[in-house]
Amino acid sequence: MARDDDGVGDAGASAAGGADRSLHQRIRADLEERILSGAWSPGHRIPFEHELMAQYGCARMTVNKVLSGLVEAGLIERRRRAGSFVRRPVGQSAVLRIPDVKAEVLSRGEAYQYELIGCTRRKATRDDRARIAVPAGAPVLALLCRHVADGRAYALEDRLIALDSVPEAASADFSTELPGTWLLAHVPWHEAEHEITAAPADARIAARLDVPVGTACLVIARRTWRGGAPITAVRIWYPGDRQTLVARFTPATAAGR
Repeated sequence: MARDDDGVGDAGASAAGGADRSLHQRIRADLEERILSGAWSPGHRIPFEHELMAQYGCARMTVNKVLSGLVEAGLIERRRRAGSFVRRPVGQSAVLRIPDVKAEVLSRGEAYQYELIGCTRRKATRDDRARIAVPAGAPVLALLCRHVADGRAYALEDRLIALDSVPEAASADFSTELPGTWLLAHVPWHEAEHEITAAPADARIAARLDVPVGTACLVIARRTWRGGAPITAVRIWYPGDRQTLVARFTPATAAGR
């Protein structure tokens, strides 16, 4: 049997390699269990490499190999300078894109117009708190906006902004700047939730969209958070013939790759 200068033979090297593989498998199994059990929800930050090295007493190469494997499996995603995060399921992420209504209209080849119908600062009502989950009496900014395409109402935006989280919104000029665009430019968000439903337009909604009462509408409700604190809650009403949701993917992306 060949020996190294330190007297450790091939058998010793093989055993060490086996131990490394065993530790790699244990770390990966631990992380997968937390992800697949839901203990780490989509968007959760995975401990940094140096944290995992300290926890498991292993080399950076071992940790990097584990994380690379989880990326390949579609369980996590790595963000430059931010770390690794539990990946959202592909079917969910397809509808979690933050929409840009102006871009939607322009992409259809139609002329876009924006109208601010109402902007009110108030203490959160019971209905507000059901939508945005702020404490009783917390200040919110309530906005009602209309998006117009080629002179016809395209969407009605009913938005609340939590002023404790985004105090600078109180001085923003939303008569000229779209609230969604302003928020994306000024306030980073860590988590978002979408709910998509169909609903008939009541008298208030119908009047704003210039459609008959009872018209079928697509309603996209979205909430965003930063560090667990609510940022905004918005409902966007589209007349049923003005919006189509399309998600294009391949078998590879459907498998989480």
